[in-house]
Amino acid sequence: MMNINLSQSIGLFSIAGLGLAACSQPAAEKPKTKPNIVYIMSDDHAYQAISAYGHGLNKTPNIDRIAEQGAIFTRGFVSNSICAPSRAVMLTGKHSFVNGKVDNVQPFDWNQMSFPKLLQQNGYQTALIGKIHLDGLPQGFDYSAVLPGQGHYYNPDFIINGEKKRLDGYVTDLTTEMSLKWLKERDPEKPFCLLYHQKAPHREWLPAERHYKEYTGMTFKEPETLFDDYKGRGTAAKEQEMNVLKDMNWAGDSKIRPEVMDELGIPQTLTWDKAAYTNNLGRMDEQQRAAWDAVYDPIVEDFARKYPSMNEKELMQWRFQRYMQDYLGCIASVDEGVGQLLDFLEENGLAENTIVVYTSDQGFYLGEHGWFDKRFMYEESFRTPLLMMYPPEIEPGTVVDELVQNIDFAPTFLDYAGVDIPQDVQGESFRRLVSGESSVWRDAIYYTYYEYPSIHMVKRHYGVRTDRYKLIHFYYDIDEWELYDLENDPQEMTNVYDDPAYADVKQMMHERLTELREKYGDSDANDQRFLKAYLDVVNN
Repeated sequence: MMNINLSQSIGLFSIAGLGLAACSQPAAEKPKTKPNIVYIMSDDHAYQAISAYGHGLNKTPNIDRIAEQGAIFTRGFVSNSICAPSRAVMLTGKHSFVNGKVDNVQPFDWNQMSFPKLLQQNGYQTALIGKIHLDGLPQGFDYSAVLPGQGHYYNPDFIINGEKKRLDGYVTDLTTEMSLKWLKERDPEKPFCLLYHQKAPHREWLPAERHYKEYTGMTFKEPETLFDDYKGRGTAAKEQEMNVLKDMNWAGDSKIRPEVMDELGIPQTLTWDKAAYTNNLGRMDEQQRAAWDAVYDPIVEDFARKYPSMNEKELMQWRFQRYMQDYLGCIASVDEGVGQLLDFLEENGLAENTIVVYTSDQGFYLGEHGWFDKRFMYEESFRTPLLMMYPPEIEPGTVVDELVQNIDFAPTFLDYAGVDIPQDVQGESFRRLVSGESSVWRDAIYYTYYEYPSIHMVKRHYGVRTDRYKLIHFYYDIDEWELYDLENDPQEMTNVYDDPAYADVKQMMHERLTELREKYGDSDANDQRFLKAYLDVVNN
């Protein structure tokens, strides 16, 4: 492992030869100049934490610029709310049970076709910089600089074109700097596709110094359902391990020093609780650690004084504020990076012919139902932020309300690039939808989740969502169905599956679920096959 300067980390890149992909869906008429593509993906960035969505939790002025100058999607969803599978879906345009990456355990086959490969074969120069969370050397990119696994916030390792190197600095800033450097050194005569992927705001949340100094002094509004008791839900909601008070790590997440935990008699939440704190802060240099301790030590000392007399409600409220301070502090750096990139495009005359997308690998709970993390088909984790700009076709201030899903990214980018969309891609191009050229679109989307039993203990399930209703089947160690009327119950507090008033809706939703499982090629046999593969790995 080497310590190097950023200027040494990016080498020359080569461009693959031209080729053509198999076609089944007609692409749009090819533009005279192929558009550039900048796909920005953060990790675990809840739509509630983007100010353009109007929740008032924080401010993201630069991400908001994309919505102001382009479009905001109010119903952007994922097909499997967990990190690595979501990225595999994005690359391939196929559901997890088709591309094979159903959970964070199964391997991802880089040899299969992906939209970056097709763009590369058709004259695009391509780069992947930041987090991908898929093992193996990325394929389809002339240049790659990716974090191993989850990566680290401070002084992170990057695998740069296959070589592991340690860089000094803060991961969000480094990812932005490398992305801008690649853009500056690209071949200006060729179109480009840059996948600019931030680690933040993934757990455990360590903001940059400039932001933790600000955000640790802030107080945030509690969600209405912070103290949810799950009376209206089934076993899965009651048995999860995602509660902010009960299931967050005290050291790794809330930043309580391990020795203070011992003094107060606070046990580790998970076996790696204290290790997460030690390992994450252990990557800091002396100056970084001193700055951190100067801010966080007083917080811990104040907590230690109050802890003996705090009740459960007060502890939940304290932990929620600590969570929001660090989580939103991490997002502040992401927003700054988006601003730098947008400024670069404008200053270099690239903004007019560049598609810019901002999204996350899935949604995230910010205290709703008392939770953090994702995984469930419930709205906060199922839904993801999606904002997009492309001046030639997208009017500023556009709002898209249709059910768009992450299987749609690959065909959409291929469509814009004038590249034929392979027959086995399961998503659809939303190019004409966002431009306003067509309003014809799907009326239902399909979801799967497989990683159980595992951390957070969210049970295996699949389901269908329409504009108004959602039907979920939890299986494996239970067999329970949940039905929600999202118009009358947007927070999904009451399962109406057995309510006689919804008998016709239940029948209709079962029919839609069967249609989508047949359309996409999913089945109970798939569920059992992936269950066996998962258990084989975790048990051995």
